[in-house]
Amino acid sequence: MSYYKDIVPVFKRSCSGCHHPGKLKGQLDLTTFEAFKKGGKHGPAFQAGEPKNSRIIEEISGEEPSMPEEGDPLTREEIALIERWIAQGAANDTPADANSFKLAAPPTYTTTPVISALAYSPDGKTLAVSGYHEVLLHRADGSNLLARLVGESPRVESIAYSPDGKLLAVAGSAPARFGEIQIWDATTNGLVKSYKISTDSIYGISWSPNADRVAVGCADKTVRIIAVADGKEWLKFDNHSDWVFATTWTLDGNRLLTGSRDQAMKLIDASNGQFIDDINKLLEPVMCVARHPKEDVVVYGGELGTTRTYRISDNQGRTAANNDVNLQKAFERLPGPVHAVAYSADGALIAAGGAGAEVRLFKSKDAKRVATLKGHEGAIFAVAFNSQTNHIATGGFDGKVRIYETPTGELLKTFVPVPLQPSEVLKASR
Repeated sequence: MSYYKDIVPVFKRSCSGCHHPGKLKGQLDLTTFEAFKKGGKHGPAFQAGEPKNSRIIEEISGEEPSMPEEGDPLTREEIALIERWIAQGAANDTPADANSFKLAAPPTYTTTPVISALAYSPDGKTLAVSGYHEVLLHRADGSNLLARLVGESPRVESIAYSPDGKLLAVAGSAPARFGEIQIWDATTNGLVKSYKISTDSIYGISWSPNADRVAVGCADKTVRIIAVADGKEWLKFDNHSDWVFATTWTLDGNRLLTGSRDQAMKLIDASNGQFIDDINKLLEPVMCVARHPKEDVVVYGGELGTTRTYRISDNQGRTAANNDVNLQKAFERLPGPVHAVAYSADGALIAAGGAGAEVRLFKSKDAKRVATLKGHEGAIFAVAFNSQTNHIATGGFDGKVRIYETPTGELLKTFVPVPLQPSEVLKASR
């Protein structure tokens, strides 16, 4: 009998949905052997060699078994497998690399992957683009692939350079398995540290002003601040009621702002995790945020297609009428959820892209549209301004990076950021 080959598949199919670190029914975790052996609030889950004295057998057996609470009961054959494994000594034969997603070599692409994140380096010379298991570094104009930063996480959800440009932070995930922060040296392109901080996806990574901490939002509804040097959890904020997609710091680094599918942008004291206030009226799920480069003002993109700017301040003046006192501007609605927003380096322009196949540029002061960036073949998931030029990069569903001139909206270059097989390169160039 094999625990890994015979028992784990049963747990994954019928049990782990209610017994994992994010949802510990009965304080029982069935995602690892060690946690299973430890048991839950009623004590050890099994006694090696003694199936009749093992609590798990009691819970899954009988005409009306206690577990699983949801879904079909385990079959007689499945129960017999678990009984036999326990009777034979309940050995753990989980391979050492069972939970590893590391690649032996950089991925090979036969088609363009969806682009979920883009970031220009602060000096404007490098464009970082998300790939599968990796971040690809290109010259800012898209003329040359400089490096491939291959990590463990299959999905790259967010990319951010440190304020001084020396480090690159990546929020990566293996959904329902782990959320990982990767810290890369932007000079050597070597991996400095990687930290698995949760059991599900993480999003919206952002740097503190002095680059000693990073913040992320999580699919488990929490917000984490992590110390870059050692990966220790600086604080964990759990006042959101849904997935958290975005984080950004105030200019002084004393407070953190978060955006969630629960419609709230919450202001947090970054020193102790104390909740200060929702800065906005709850109107729609918040999909993305970006802070003004020189002011404590934030732009958000919403699920209903709206882009709005807010002062980053408490909302005590809302009164019984629930006034949206921090609201500055509401921008023209896009034809679907807004997945990406960004400020230009001087704060004069705001870019917003989403479910529609275009990115719109607005003046931040009066919310007037100044350009429409066209030519995309599907939804937009990432936009980034180059702080040293008048260029903006976009990426999304079609897997191509496009570079436009601002504020005119002229398309300057389109390129595929990943190395494709030769036949696919020919197709992409047509």
